[in-house]
Amino acid sequence: MNKPEDKQTFQRKPDWIRVKAPTSKGYNETRKLMRDLKLHTVCEEAACPNIGTCWQQKHATVMILGDTCTRACAFCNVKTGRPMAVDPLEPVRTAEACAEMGLKHIVITSVDRDDLDDGGAQQFVRVIEELRKRSPQTTIEILTPDFRNKPGALERVIAAKPDVFNHNLETVPRLYTRIRPGARYYHSLKLLDTVKRVDPSIFTKSGIMVGLGEDKVEVATVMDDMRSADIDFITIGQYLQPTPRHAKLERFVTPEEFKTYERLARGKGFLMVSATPLTRSSYLAGDDFERLRAAREKQLAAKG
Repeated sequence: MNKPEDKQTFQRKPDWIRVKAPTSKGYNETRKLMRDLKLHTVCEEAACPNIGTCWQQKHATVMILGDTCTRACAFCNVKTGRPMAVDPLEPVRTAEACAEMGLKHIVITSVDRDDLDDGGAQQFVRVIEELRKRSPQTTIEILTPDFRNKPGALERVIAAKPDVFNHNLETVPRLYTRIRPGARYYHSLKLLDTVKRVDPSIFTKSGIMVGLGEDKVEVATVMDDMRSADIDFITIGQYLQPTPRHAKLERFVTPEEFKTYERLARGKGFLMVSATPLTRSSYLAGDDFERLRAAREKQLAAKG
């Protein structure tokens, strides 16, 4: 017997959000490398629509601490359950992948690991250390969980000095209980504020999805909250419902609306803004990092 949610139908994707299935040589080579090194990627686990483009360019976002999350956010396609033990060789294999792909910039993310005393912070530290040893010229971006109720975990990761510290707010405060029930909006905001206060040299970054039922005033308020925490880089992308069990897609936001959000964010003082239907936290992150660094240098030069 079908459950009620099984009858839910997906909205047809508009032309501006459709992507081709990945088939390139670069995609297959990246996929094989990840398999050979037994690494997980958020590209696959979260069913990212940009996987073909990124993997063709030999860019992948490595997801450490396994492929099983201890939370069940309503928007996320990563599986939920009891995670495996932390793999002590994962940092070394991640560094091997980075070196073999010759990456100038790498993004490291993870599942939530509420089962661990430090929420997985030490594994982030070890990955950063191994990357620095194996590929010292590679810039490192991390996309972390919120380390909620894990005293000292955040400070440990900050001390490892990633180049970019990303943590996504994901949606507007009103929708948190439905979309991100295991998290707290102001805790996530404070996390990013703490990073910048402890080490101002680290770029901070955060993103939200639109199309979940938020309104434009709420999005603008999130921008203001981010700027109050001195966040450098905001990403805004279209929510795509992974399965009928996940949070309902309320609507597709038009490219024109995304341009409006981009203009608004730039007016509020972000160093970098990426706001398009296909924007994701790690999409073209290396190119964005170069622009982010250039924007900071320009800003500092203007201050004299």
